[in-house]
Amino acid sequence: MRIEGLAGRFTARAAAAPEAIYARFGWEEITWRALADAAESFAQGFARAGLRRGDRAVVMMHNSPASLAVVFALLKSGVVWVPANPALVGEALAHVIRKVSAGRVICEPGVVDSLRRCDAVSEDRLMVIADPALPPAPAGPAPARLAPAPVPQDLAAIMFTSGTTGPAKGVRVTHMMLELAAKSVGICADARPGDTFYMWEPFYHIGGAQVLLLPLFTDISLSIRSRFSASRFWQDVRQTGATHIHHLGGIIQLLLKQQPGPQDRDHKVRVAWGGGCAPEAWRPFEQRFGVEIRECYGMTEASSLTTCNLEGVVGSIGRPMPWFDVRLKGADGHEVGAGEGPGEIVVTTTLPGAIFDGYYEAPEATARALRPDGFHTGDLGSIDENGMLYFHGRTGDSLRCRGENVSAWEVEGAANRHPAVEDSAMVGVPAKIGENDIHLFVRLRPGSETTATELAAWLDTELAPFQRPRFLTFVADFPRTASQRIQKHLLKDLPPRWERPGRG
Repeated sequence: MRIEGLAGRFTARAAAAPEAIYARFGWEEITWRALADAAESFAQGFARAGLRRGDRAVVMMHNSPASLAVVFALLKSGVVWVPANPALVGEALAHVIRKVSAGRVICEPGVVDSLRRCDAVSEDRLMVIADPALPPAPAGPAPARLAPAPVPQDLAAIMFTSGTTGPAKGVRVTHMMLELAAKSVGICADARPGDTFYMWEPFYHIGGAQVLLLPLFTDISLSIRSRFSASRFWQDVRQTGATHIHHLGGIIQLLLKQQPGPQDRDHKVRVAWGGGCAPEAWRPFEQRFGVEIRECYGMTEASSLTTCNLEGVVGSIGRPMPWFDVRLKGADGHEVGAGEGPGEIVVTTTLPGAIFDGYYEAPEATARALRPDGFHTGDLGSIDENGMLYFHGRTGDSLRCRGENVSAWEVEGAANRHPAVEDSAMVGVPAKIGENDIHLFVRLRPGSETTATELAAWLDTELAPFQRPRFLTFVADFPRTASQRIQKHLLKDLPPRWERPGRG
């Protein structure tokens, strides 16, 4: 894989076709010239504010033309981009700012109060960008750069993990890793010249960042939206003429549960690429919407995409990218072979730099992840006789119940098959006798009804006795990460609403 460099590629792409469309944001067309001029304007502003190559800048902005230009300004100037969810408040927000010793916090007006309340950044370190539009080109010529352009090995970003099971860790992401992430999307999604990628993912998540960079390396354009909306999805996709959509965190199921109609195939979408498509939803989605599912798997720590399924094998996350190798390891360190039980997914590479070099100022977490035999993902997988990989959830997302290991992936999969259930989340709670009891949180589909007793009886037909929830709680909604994954650690202390009778 030839690594070209983000900064140089951005300059070359804008110079080669300045009037070509990089993206459409709503109805606004953004040309390469306009994006390059806006990025230069911000870069000069950041330099005047004292930001230098290697400094860390926390960015708290929703998707907008301005935040798009901010990202490219940081990447071209060598300032380390620290994306943060604008919804962060309190200690979670303070953790990000303090952890990286932020030189500046670049934000929109709506988050200023949250930043002040978290008491982690002084007022003079805030850079508030009030206008969501692209800024105009700089009035004068660009000043001479005191430092050379960033190279692929330079640190591009510190991206904090989702924090689904505990405090977030900052992943050190190089320019090379972001480039590989973008190119991996092109491989997985079968990107072709002239394609349009519908993009709802937030820029501050790796799922969005990699798509922002894809047009640098493939002659495609983006259709950017501020957020995902299931009810308006197909209408919006049809209007944009998009050829590709991205699925994460149950989005396939959400779209399937929308009312069927003539809009289901009235679009140009060829491929839905992403991760987390439930096996039982795979073929129904393809048949209903006329779209090919391209499933992938990966983590920010390994340039986002580690494997992808180009063969359409239902339920599989496919095979490794050409620069990765994947092995499965048991708890005792032995290698788990084809057809054997799940093991931890361990990734190695033939391309130095494709795997991160550690979490930011977190040596203990780094040592647990990066070991002599490779990057230990903390995810469980299995492999079939044809070499296809399958994902079985997090090693930390299982528990011991009645002497058996119970996978949240299996319990939640069963619950989500119930016709009234839209989504679910399993957490473990201390048992009076033994290790853990299962507490299942459930969100029902709009307009659907069932009782806890009825749902528990249905689950008894789908799950082994040791997998059956002792506690059930219906919720109106789930706390979610930017990638729409449920934040289970925020559910653990909620009281149960229903308890299975007869359990001691």
